[in-house]
Amino acid sequence: MKEVSNLLVVFLRTIILLIVVIIAMRFMGKRQIGQLQPFELAVAIMISDLASVPMQNTGIPLVNGIIPIMTMLAVQILISYISLKSSTFRSIICGKPSILISAGRINEEVFRNELYTLTDLLEQLRSKDIYNIADVEYAILETNGQLSVIPKASKRNVTPEDLNISAKPEAPAVNLIIDGELISKNLEKVNLDRNALESKLNQLGIKSIKEVFYASMDLEGNLFCQAKQRK
Repeated sequence: MKEVSNLLVVFLRTIILLIVVIIAMRFMGKRQIGQLQPFELAVAIMISDLASVPMQNTGIPLVNGIIPIMTMLAVQILISYISLKSSTFRSIICGKPSILISAGRINEEVFRNELYTLTDLLEQLRSKDIYNIADVEYAILETNGQLSVIPKASKRNVTPEDLNISAKPEAPAVNLIIDGELISKNLEKVNLDRNALESKLNQLGIKSIKEVFYASMDLEGNLFCQAKQRK
């Protein structure tokens, strides 16, 4: 019985700490998830470590894990706020972008300073569909480790402006149905109501919104719809 009680305590502590960590990461902003600066990575690692200790050791009061996490959150928010106000502070904390290729020439000294190899560069170039380093005019290693690339003029994709063609502005399609659930608030964005949407679905041979796996509409009124697979 005591073992069951201990397991229940561990379970509840884990759930509580998970919620606290999720809230902390949420307050840190969306950038914390995808494009980590060095100090943000350090904060994320420390928060996960702080949460794991009281999670595993039930002898440690739960508050001893929550307070340090909240402290790290406050410090991270403070650093981010100061970084927004001071470019000098931001460059100290986050560093500055490094130009790996400038005017088509590779900067060997920058590679050495950043402990960055040509293999690393070629790998990131391939991820951007660039397979020849000779096609690169500028390559910039950003402070979050991402690589920004400017191809040479002769290798850039042709744009409507290059061809003197007027292009219509584009916007993301509006999600209307996801896995059988209607997103009612989005109907106004495409000037539709439920009855009008159901009428369009009927024209596609779909009798109910519940039968739709995904549906969206662009600003020109074009409906994309895919029905659920029948089991």
